[in-house]
Amino acid sequence: MNDKQKKPQKLKAKLPRGFVDRSAADIRAVNEMTAKIREVYEHYGFDPVETPLFEYTDALGKFLPDADRPNEGVFSLQDDDEQWMSLRYDLTAPLARHVAENFNEIQLPYRTYRAGYVFRNEKPGPGRFRQFMQFDADTVGAPGVQADAEMCMMMADTLEALGIKRGDYVIRVNNRKVLDGVLEAIGLGGDDKVGQRLNVLRAIDKLDKFGPEGVALLLGPGRKDESGDFTKGAGLDQSQIDQVLFFVGIKDYAESASKLAELVAGTSKGAEGVDELNFIGALVRSAGYQSDRVKIDPSVVRGLEYYTGPVYEAELLFDVTNEKGEKVVFGSVGGGGRYDGLVSRFMGQPVPATGFSIGVSRLMTALKNLGKLGQAEVIEPVLVTVMDGDVDAMGRYQRMTQELRAAGIRAEMFQGNWKKFGNQLKYADRRGCPVAIIQGGDERAQGVVQIKDLIEGKRLSGEIEDNASWREARVAQETVAEGDLVAKVKEILAAQAEDRNRAG
Repeated sequence: MNDKQKKPQKLKAKLPRGFVDRSAADIRAVNEMTAKIREVYEHYGFDPVETPLFEYTDALGKFLPDADRPNEGVFSLQDDDEQWMSLRYDLTAPLARHVAENFNEIQLPYRTYRAGYVFRNEKPGPGRFRQFMQFDADTVGAPGVQADAEMCMMMADTLEALGIKRGDYVIRVNNRKVLDGVLEAIGLGGDDKVGQRLNVLRAIDKLDKFGPEGVALLLGPGRKDESGDFTKGAGLDQSQIDQVLFFVGIKDYAESASKLAELVAGTSKGAEGVDELNFIGALVRSAGYQSDRVKIDPSVVRGLEYYTGPVYEAELLFDVTNEKGEKVVFGSVGGGGRYDGLVSRFMGQPVPATGFSIGVSRLMTALKNLGKLGQAEVIEPVLVTVMDGDVDAMGRYQRMTQELRAAGIRAEMFQGNWKKFGNQLKYADRRGCPVAIIQGGDERAQGVVQIKDLIEGKRLSGEIEDNASWREARVAQETVAEGDLVAKVKEILAAQAEDRNRAG
């Protein structure tokens, strides 16, 4: 028997499915983008708030699964008091809980924004992650649709602040009440038709995916997909299907408004919804937002199961190339609407609310496609090399580094194995450092430092053919007094910047 202890197996380094690491470039791009969004929100008088990543599972409302262990759709765990907690699924349900819990201290209307990660315990796929960032703005305690109109205008201003020009986006607006009126008009009103109405909502939510023909099947007998799987339909007759498709197929609201008003006339909510749409249209036009920016569009069907009034969606209209090499319209980068029932769940009294959410990763992809993001120049740090390891020398190197930082220059002192100087220059090259500071014992005795322009040096090295040429090209490395270090580094960095600008 072999008594030798088995060698422990190394852990395999890998991410869980549906999660990604973020690079420095992506983090900087997100920071650049969210700073511009935040500036618009602040100009509108919104204030930031932050809620935790975890909420009690029952606070998640419509996302609470009917299961013994609430872990379907959300990531959940049981606390030591046996209560279930879940990672937040969105930023809206936590806001509703926050408002209800602090209702007596909050000044209504409560205008707030927040950005953060949300988590979905769903099957990941291409472009579909289980952790992603949202950026939300909400107004709680404002019952009038003027608050919804303001949200639409703020969405338009946000996209323009990010560099998306007019004609490349539109904010499309619909109203859940109008659809409720349509459903009531075709005989789907009343508590006994709740299930059928829900099936209709789910069917029209597939409009972008299946088109009118596919949705007609889902509204009627049902639809069989390419694999042979059958989805049972809502069971509407042809007349009912035609009227639902008329509603979601309206492209020019001005042309169809009278017919739509006629269809929902006499219903409990339909006429009210049409009036609200007309009111929003009038408000945004009065403020200078024409239909090329904010457009009344009954084909918007996002989240109709969730919202109680106006719904709106920010859509980008320019083409991008997908993974198959096909030109496609980029599409939605965010949306929202009125959700008057969410805060009320905690309160036992009506609390109106409206808001929208931006999908940060998706919008970032769009801005990169337009060349509007990630263009900011990031200069790698100046490297202060280490020639000697005694306390006095190390102290000098550290002082130089701090002097550069105090002057607003990104700088670092080499922290690896300093005894192999060649490795320090390799590090600087791989890092893309623009300048290296060198001071050995001789330079220290003379009170000078050598400053190596690594960018110019790299350029010259491609032109040098012999040692004589190299000696003539020593302009890439200069010796200056310690007191002139910061000024000379600034001069070199400015010259490098000018070269980059000249190169375009």
